[in-house]
Amino acid sequence: WRSWAAILGLCNNFGYVVMLSAAHDILKQQGSENTTQGTVGVLLGGCGVNDGGLTLTSCPLQAVLLADILPTLLIKLVAPFVVDAVPYGVRVLLCVLMAAVSFVLMSLSSAVWTSLLGVVFASVSAGLGELSFLSLTVFFSRDVVGAWGSGTGGAGVAGALSYSGLVQAGLSPRLTLQLMLVVPLGMLLSYFFLLASPPGFRQWTSRQPEYEAVSSADRQRLLDEEEEESVHGKRSRFILGLTLCGLLKFVVPLGLVYFAEYFINQGLMELLFFQHFFLSHAEQYRWYQTLYQVGVLLSRSSLCCVKIRRLWLLALLQGLNAAFLFLAVLYRFLPSAWLMLGIVLYEGLLGGAAYVNTFYFISKETDGRHREFAMAAASVGDSLGIALAGLAAFPVHRYFCSL
Repeated sequence: WRSWAAILGLCNNFGYVVMLSAAHDILKQQGSENTTQGTVGVLLGGCGVNDGGLTLTSCPLQAVLLADILPTLLIKLVAPFVVDAVPYGVRVLLCVLMAAVSFVLMSLSSAVWTSLLGVVFASVSAGLGELSFLSLTVFFSRDVVGAWGSGTGGAGVAGALSYSGLVQAGLSPRLTLQLMLVVPLGMLLSYFFLLASPPGFRQWTSRQPEYEAVSSADRQRLLDEEEEESVHGKRSRFILGLTLCGLLKFVVPLGLVYFAEYFINQGLMELLFFQHFFLSHAEQYRWYQTLYQVGVLLSRSSLCCVKIRRLWLLALLQGLNAAFLFLAVLYRFLPSAWLMLGIVLYEGLLGGAAYVNTFYFISKETDGRHREFAMAAASVGDSLGIALAGLAAFPVHRYFCSL
């Protein structure tokens, strides 16, 4: 139970979610104080409601999303090939430090660029933490993967609700962010004091082999072994390439699911509002986001009940979701916000199921020698899909706001 709780994923993704909400608030405040923000002001394009219609505003949703996901994507593309040289203990300390810096930067920010820099630090922390903890799960039983999925899903709901609740209670966004420094502290304590490390686990040493001092009689044998190791090294690189090719059947569907998912969330969701509904436009958007996170939490916690091997089916269903909602924005045929709320919940269920089942089956089907690498390398799928969706959201917003 200690391992299950320590690798829950809550602390790693909690700050990530809080930063998105806080960045939106602080950037909006800074934008109202200074409407001439140079290139940042040109890039931040969103939609608002004016006399029942859509108008182009300075909403920073897409820019914040890209600042939030591009550093994570870069880390996930490069780190799996070099991160073995960094012990797990050092990685976690780096994640804690980056998360703390992000909260401090955001809470003290007085300009748009420092706020976006705070989001970047949060992204670095979350990206390095995700691939590190996913790799760490191979040292424990497979149900720990389910614990990680549940925690990351719960972080979305808990992070959004805790931040919104504190601000709603009267605290300023800046003070709320300073209080959130307890989150990286929680990660530090849970990893170093709660996690029960398995025997032989390398906490402060890398995976590089260490050789003890040998006698002169063994020296020739070691030279022969080094020659054999060079041959084995070439074979290992070939096997590593095969492992990467084998991961495509997991990474591609995951990336497609998250592309469609975040194309909906950042490109379409803000445009799907209903004028004659008891919730305002802003309130409808917040409830869309909340129900999406609830769906993610439910499906990421479902591994103990149901397992879905056909990941391509999830990608197809999420793609149909995106196409349907795109047409709904274009032709305005959805009759009620209640139907939209149900679709958003369903969207979250598909996304969470794709994530947790992807890593469960990678852990189950990958050879033990390469499982740690595979878990880290496959984590690039969702980040790549989110980054492409963030880029696609810019022209979609501008097109519909210009109609």
